[in-house]
Amino acid sequence: MQINENFLKLRKNYLFADIAKKVEAYRAAHPEVRLIRLGIGDVTRPLPPAVVGALTKAAAEMGDSSTFRGYGPEQGYDFLREAIARHDFRSRGLDISADEIYVNDGAKSDTGNFGELFGPDNVVCLTDPIYPVYVDANVMAGRAGNFAETGWDRLVYAPCTAENGFRPALPEGKVDIIYLCYPNNPTGTTLSLDDLQLWVDYALRAGSIILFDAAYEAYIRTPGVPHSIYEAEGARRCAVEFRSFSKTAGFTGLRCGYTVVPRELTVKTAEGTKVSLGELWLRRQCTKFNGTAYVVQRAAEAVYSDEGRRQVRETVDYYMENARIMREALTSAGLQVFGGTDAPYLWVKTPAGEGSWPFFETLLSETGIVCTPGAGFGPAGKGYVRLTAFGNREDCCEAMERLGNWLAGTRKQEQNT
Repeated sequence: MQINENFLKLRKNYLFADIAKKVEAYRAAHPEVRLIRLGIGDVTRPLPPAVVGALTKAAAEMGDSSTFRGYGPEQGYDFLREAIARHDFRSRGLDISADEIYVNDGAKSDTGNFGELFGPDNVVCLTDPIYPVYVDANVMAGRAGNFAETGWDRLVYAPCTAENGFRPALPEGKVDIIYLCYPNNPTGTTLSLDDLQLWVDYALRAGSIILFDAAYEAYIRTPGVPHSIYEAEGARRCAVEFRSFSKTAGFTGLRCGYTVVPRELTVKTAEGTKVSLGELWLRRQCTKFNGTAYVVQRAAEAVYSDEGRRQVRETVDYYMENARIMREALTSAGLQVFGGTDAPYLWVKTPAGEGSWPFFETLLSETGIVCTPGAGFGPAGKGYVRLTAFGNREDCCEAMERLGNWLAGTRKQEQNT
């Protein structure tokens, strides 16, 4: 018996597990400190009442023999797929139909699993910094190579930095699989439609597939910023899109999202035969996935009701007000801040060139605030930390007060010495 030795190449700890271990050690040593967690992007607002009502009603149906549901369709129930197509795409003039939508138990699952459709020799391009699941899934599949200080040696990195305005450059050579996430996690930045069109045009020329994570599109506030990759001409022929109900409707504990695979999207076999990517994905799901629970899909459907949409907007507005408060406070404290205007993440440059992990530990020990070290998101994340706006308003305000007082005290000490 042999294991898949690619798993042994994974970094020792998953980023957020490593953070949790360090935070737990600090908490045990300092039980008197009230920690404020602005690191992991988990939501704090409760499920919208419309969702709770639908969940309760669906649960009651499952307790009645006349309305009980067993196994559902692996790709999702038609009532939810049609609601998604109508409200998320056709309302924006985008030609996406219900049979191109595949409901899942959260976008993390599909962004990690979708790579199973592609062979191990494909060249992968990722924007940097990036959500760790994209990298780790390709390490497991044998497409990442070996790890070095500059990153994985078979992955092509497209750095997103302050110097290039967080607009990644196209790869110089040919790549096969491209991961894009906009609004971006972790930087909180966005691309214009023209920027996105450049990537789509490249993919069409090179025969590449774009895996586009749009989990945070509901947070976009700036007019003209694209909410979907399908706003770019030709994207239906080269792009898969992932979305989630987690960060908009509070489904992090309920688990539901979806993947869009357009009908005309095809891939080639080694012999050059074209194969439908959607058919391959459905076959994979039918083999390895029993579908999202009926009660959860009814809850997701309620997100699209008039009442549900209003309640979700209120939740998103709450988090974005947190982001505004945090951004203004951090800027006033003299820190360089990116994001926080079209996404619930703030990408903060560490002061005095301090490393992201040392700053994480200093911030934790001096203020009791938990952030996420930027280095955990890739080589270009060094020297940054990520803060999330998903906390309670009171915690966000207190955290900014603590941080501001600490920075002011540090600067005063430096002046005195």
